[in-house]
Amino acid sequence: MRLSDDFDEKSSGMPVAYMGVIVFLFLLTVFGVVIMMNQKPSGGKKGPEGAAALAETVTDSPESDTDSIQGLTAGGKRRAEDLDFWDMYPEETETETIMETETETETETGPEHDGKHTMIIGEEGKEEWVSINPYLKRNSYDYEGLVYQYPVMKYFENSVQMSHLGVDISKYNGEVDFEKLKKAGVEFVMIRVGARGYGSGQLIQDERFEENMKGASEAGLDIGVYFYSQAISDAEIKEEAQFVMDALEPYDILYPVAYDMELVSNDTARIENLTRDDRTNIAKTFLDTLGAAGYKTVLYGTKEWFLLKLDMTKMTGYDIWLSQEKDVPDYPYQFTMWQYTKSGKVDGIEGNVDMNISFVDYSEK
Repeated sequence: MRLSDDFDEKSSGMPVAYMGVIVFLFLLTVFGVVIMMNQKPSGGKKGPEGAAALAETVTDSPESDTDSIQGLTAGGKRRAEDLDFWDMYPEETETETIMETETETETETGPEHDGKHTMIIGEEGKEEWVSINPYLKRNSYDYEGLVYQYPVMKYFENSVQMSHLGVDISKYNGEVDFEKLKKAGVEFVMIRVGARGYGSGQLIQDERFEENMKGASEAGLDIGVYFYSQAISDAEIKEEAQFVMDALEPYDILYPVAYDMELVSNDTARIENLTRDDRTNIAKTFLDTLGAAGYKTVLYGTKEWFLLKLDMTKMTGYDIWLSQEKDVPDYPYQFTMWQYTKSGKVDGIEGNVDMNISFVDYSEK
């Protein structure tokens, strides 16, 4: 740039004004270099590497923290999103958030967690969840109080044993030494009275019924009985009830008369074509008939039998004898007896035996 004539005439040598212009241009150049050094280079590193580089620059710089901030904000054109470390954390999309929330909700409210369902093993081993009827009385047992010292199961409440040990026997258990049973801690026995043939339909008294009744009585054990039913009509179930009462007439028993209806493994039972209502009404007739005759009664069955084969809303006034081979039963409703194993071992019986506990002392009920 050519300076004006007026400026030439007033200048001689190196005037002060000219030196001021040179100093100003030098400072302006230095300031421009500082700004360029702090500009974000194109193609710079993103994510963690960029953040690390930024941290290294700030750490190594001799400038003060204030100078560093001023450099980053020079010209007012640097924005927060221009800084490399904002790219370290990928944004979470709204869709991902919704999916995670739905998954957590599904996990927490599934049938296994909601307390409103119970799992059963249906026919052919199929597992399914069924709703728990909120109007049926739930059992209130605290299973922390169960103590299993094989083969004996015990139940405690407030450190007090509340359960009573028993076995159920039939001709298939052979000759029983009831004195040894009692010494082994058995308090009661459930003796089979008889059965109706699942194919023939004939009523048969158990071959060892009288022998077992006499032996248990002499040993001082509490006695209950059960009958295996295959009745398919009102007339047949009344016949079965009368059969049991006739067999029990010579004896005094303190434990219940149990009604047992089951399907047959690997064969066809005569009760298979009964409807759920049929089975329920037949069971009620048996229990009501024995109850009217002065006997305590109980309905025997598995969890699956109760929930799939009977209408339990019609059985609320009856005691339940649950058969479930588990360390902890998961039948949701009230029950008074529990058959916890079919392969127990106890002195006085050769081979396996069904073992039970009663949560109720029927001898005092």
